[in-house]
Amino acid sequence: METNVIYCGDCLIKLKEIPDESIDLIYIDPPFSSNRNYVAFWQEQEKRRFEDRFENVPVYLDYMRPRVKELYRVLKPTGSFYYHCDWHASHYIKVMLDRDDLFGYGNFRNEIIWQRTSAGKPIYRNLPQNTDSILWYTKSNNYCFQPVLQPLSEQDIATFNLDDSDGRGKYNTQPIINPAYRPHLRYVYKDLRGKEWQPPKNGWRFNENRMRELEKDNRLHFTKRTIREKYYLSERLAKGKQVSNIWIDIPIVAKQEFLGYPTQKPIALLDRIVKASSNEGDIVLDAFCGCGTTLVVAQRLKRKWIGIDISPTACRVVAKRLQDSCGIKEGVDFWIRDLPKTVEELRAYPAFEFQNWAVNALGGVPNKIKVRDKGIDGKLYPIEDIKKEKKEGLDLFGDIDRYIPIQVKGTDQVGRPAIENFEVAMKRDKREKGIFIGFDFSRDALQEIRRAEREEGLLIEPKTVSQIVEDQLDKSLL
Repeated sequence: METNVIYCGDCLIKLKEIPDESIDLIYIDPPFSSNRNYVAFWQEQEKRRFEDRFENVPVYLDYMRPRVKELYRVLKPTGSFYYHCDWHASHYIKVMLDRDDLFGYGNFRNEIIWQRTSAGKPIYRNLPQNTDSILWYTKSNNYCFQPVLQPLSEQDIATFNLDDSDGRGKYNTQPIINPAYRPHLRYVYKDLRGKEWQPPKNGWRFNENRMRELEKDNRLHFTKRTIREKYYLSERLAKGKQVSNIWIDIPIVAKQEFLGYPTQKPIALLDRIVKASSNEGDIVLDAFCGCGTTLVVAQRLKRKWIGIDISPTACRVVAKRLQDSCGIKEGVDFWIRDLPKTVEELRAYPAFEFQNWAVNALGGVPNKIKVRDKGIDGKLYPIEDIKKEKKEGLDLFGDIDRYIPIQVKGTDQVGRPAIENFEVAMKRDKREKGIFIGFDFSRDALQEIRRAEREEGLLIEPKTVSQIVEDQLDKSLL
């Protein structure tokens, strides 16, 4: 099985290429959205509204159920599955995952509550909704897990206020009560002094032999009514305390980490999940990888990984992020598979998604501003300028600014008015050469291109989508 690969397409289709029980850890953060509305290109200056909704919860569940079934199939018996969601559908998602033909109620491990933000200043007619839920399931009781530990706070240390002067210092206690009903652990414990202790309702947490060992090691604390277990401050300071299922110590994405993706998750969040439920060399899968946080974390932690996303632009952004953040190279250390290759596929793209594909396909840099972009959708830089180091206060690639403007239209046929508008933009930016991309060009549009070259010295190269697709195919065959 190929790893360190990004698949472009619907995960329902792409998951079928992955063998049964081959993945160690799966994390997904699917949009509460249909692919019809989901436009997955983002930049920090982009002002478009992010559409993220289905018609209703049943439609969303109908969309997710077959995909979760495929995820269950590819997960190893020792693997873990994390489903990131929020209040919109978390309860319905859990009911779906509890089904016997999916993970099942018995394989539910925990619900992690992640506090994304603080409550904030405004006063609402409701409690602020500032948490996400991450539903954790496994495929069996034999699963990989490393406890997540963190240092004790001053408040934690203050709870160690008991000392029996045996040389181990201060300690605190905790109940020895089984969280579930265990009849075989409901025994009467007779301590070393001969006193008998009645069991709690669910039974003791330890068997009788283990209880005896703890008592001999002076690790049992006897109250008037029951027995509690001692744990010492010195030991906890060395080991730290285990993180619970309430995560309030991971803030939202830091400014320097933020890519502009509306539902981007912080590196620290995925770092905790990957460390807890996988080992070095394991395979991590994110079937809705978005801007690639899971893949970046997996790469840094020496895991193998597979990412899937339906957006070609997202796949390109992830590739750049992996190269910039992890120092790995596309085509050498990782690969992108199944980017669209037909004109028919590209016709179905949302307008901004198509625009970004076209500029990237030429090797250009898409314009960050998508609304009121002043007639320029992207810029193509000469390769010698790209290699220059960016300098403070200068343009993108140093002091020489020789970019070629790119304009993109997703209409069936580019007309003369669109060409004339592009000429205005070129003159404004003092450009003598430009590229216009469209599915086709009208006769009037081509006549205007020839006129502009003859009379005004403006060189506009009309480039059709089919030409770009053919060029990409030729390069792939080299």
